[in-house]
Amino acid sequence: MLHWPSLTLPELFDLSLILRRGECALEWDRTYTFGEIDARASQMANALYARGIAAGDRLCVYLSNSIAYIDLFLAATRLGVIFVPVNILYRDREIRHILEDADPAAVISDEANAPHIPDGAPLWRMEDLLREAAEQPATRRISVTDGDAPAALVYTSGTTGVSKGAIITHNAFAVNALNIISCWQIQSTDRLLLTLPLFHVHGLGNGLHCWLISGCRMRLTERFDHARAAEWMLDFEPTLFFGVPTMYVRLLDVEEDAARRIGERMRLFVSGSAPLPSQVLEAFRNRYGHTILERYGMSETLMNISNPYVGERRPGSIGLPLPGVSVRNLDPDGNPVNDGETGELYVRGSNVFSGYWRRPEASAAAFRDGWFRTGDLAVRSADGYYTLQGRAGDLILSGGFNIYPREIEEFLTEQPGVAEAAVAGVSDPLRGEVPVAWVVARVGTVGEIDCDALETACRSHLASFKIPRAFIVVDKLPRTALGKIQKHLLPPWKRES
Repeated sequence: MLHWPSLTLPELFDLSLILRRGECALEWDRTYTFGEIDARASQMANALYARGIAAGDRLCVYLSNSIAYIDLFLAATRLGVIFVPVNILYRDREIRHILEDADPAAVISDEANAPHIPDGAPLWRMEDLLREAAEQPATRRISVTDGDAPAALVYTSGTTGVSKGAIITHNAFAVNALNIISCWQIQSTDRLLLTLPLFHVHGLGNGLHCWLISGCRMRLTERFDHARAAEWMLDFEPTLFFGVPTMYVRLLDVEEDAARRIGERMRLFVSGSAPLPSQVLEAFRNRYGHTILERYGMSETLMNISNPYVGERRPGSIGLPLPGVSVRNLDPDGNPVNDGETGELYVRGSNVFSGYWRRPEASAAAFRDGWFRTGDLAVRSADGYYTLQGRAGDLILSGGFNIYPREIEEFLTEQPGVAEAAVAGVSDPLRGEVPVAWVVARVGTVGEIDCDALETACRSHLASFKIPRAFIVVDKLPRTALGKIQKHLLPPWKRES
């Protein structure tokens, strides 16, 4: 069977790297043109090739955001190498699992982070690679020609089991980027402030790819710093910002006049990677003059659903399926649920991953009749908007009733003094499970949350079986690097005797 070459990520990136090579592309330690980014990528590809890296090899990268990170990613896409980003917050046990699973030709880190790499790993220092790349010619070396070829292994957070490597192809990344560039109207005139980590698909597949394909100007920071965020925005004057809910909560602390001036320059704020509380969306709109566009994606599928750029951005809702993405809402038996009823989201499309690395059984279990099982519970409105209800594994079964934590969490964050809330099921000898709430106080109200008042409010507005058995005040909620609450790490509830 003949297989014809297809456009892959390098060709799409060339829309900027070649056609806009003289234009300003990136602000890092200085400003770089697209032509300079292209030359650096070529030199890095030649340096990796000289070390014996070839198409199909896995390359683990354990680095913070930097221009060197971009060099490595672009070089990998050109060589047909499978890029394996590793969460910079991971330590020995987590890193060791990924290295054993991905079996990389090398793991690349720098002087600051290399001590965390387990002994015996094929460690390459970033500092050495940069010196070698500087001595290489900037001649182009493009090896990948198949859009179905893996571009990256993105490891899941592993909160419900061992972390698995989702195989993301060139086609999946390309479709994802082209979709959101079109739907969110990203253009070369935009200015993107990217503070998200590049080890996650939110920063890599949305931020980096949209920048490279659209040809907009990007300022990259090593991480999000809430103390400097307003300063960055006032100085760079971005028109585009991708964030997670915890970032937007922090941005509510920005002084009103500064928030207004930031909002005057901004075109679009986007939120994802975790549910955005409705009260945060409303408070942000009042402060910045913008309605945050909430969307929904996963490591395995990239972007699935989004509120519209033009049209209603509905508070609490993740919006409508993106073009080319099919969505079903099914009950446990695989039957469609009615609008207004809770079901599990299934998705299908070119954005969906091609399976888990070297895990055929897990890959087969992740799909049902060709549809990917997201594990997320949702309700669809009569006009097609989806609203998440939480993870299927978070569903609380209490005395024969189904309790969806998201409903209680949204209500609690509307109460005085509460900044964040997490609700989880705790084993109960009578009811099977009962809900318990963990709450974080708003800035300036630490220790002043009135748990009795919270219980009274719940009794007035929620069914009796939904009322949390206890309210636990904590300094912060355990989260992943992208802001998802890790409920299995919440402090245990000590039941009163």
